Amino acid sequence: MRKDLGVKPYIYPQPVLVLGTYDKGGRENAMTAAWGGMYDDDLVYVCLGEHKSTENIRESRALTISIADKKTVKQADYVGTISFYEEKNKLTHCGLTPIKSSKVNAPYFEEFLLTLECELVKETESGIIAKIINVMVDDKILNKDGKIDMKKFAPIAFDSDNREYYEITNKVGKSML
Repeated sequence: MRKDLGVKPYIYPQPVLVLGTYDKGGRENAMTAAWGGMYDDDLVYVCLGEHKSTENIRESRALTISIADKKTVKQADYVGTISFYEEKNKLTHCGLTPIKSSKVNAPYFEEFLLTLECELVKETESGIIAKIINVMVDDKILNKDGKIDMKKFAPIAFDSDNREYYEITNKVGKSML
């Protein structure tokens, strides 16, 4: 038997995305975005409300998007629940190390193993569309062929209904492509 739930944001799994931005004064900020994903081959869509990071993206027209993993779940949760307006030193408090990107005007964070360096293309009513300029990956999550090994990476997903994080690592099949 099936039950109607109405309109819900139920595309599972939902990756845990951590955005890195600079403000006008060059101060780093990070926030976790609950909803986002690929928009096209080189474009990402991220749903955003009004946050310090949203303001920073408008001003700098750049951001980094990191994928959280099981080792960074606490940092991702912290920057997703604590506002820059409440805590100016939230990166220090949660143990994130900002590094200036060489490709875009935004910081990335040493602790995240996969980061997209992006430039703002368009702001929409509910978020942003950003162009991927470069992808950085820590070589410790690559296999011998230079591809990402999901078991080494161990990305996490967010269940917005139950407000829980899950590790995504078990292979269940191989594509025929």
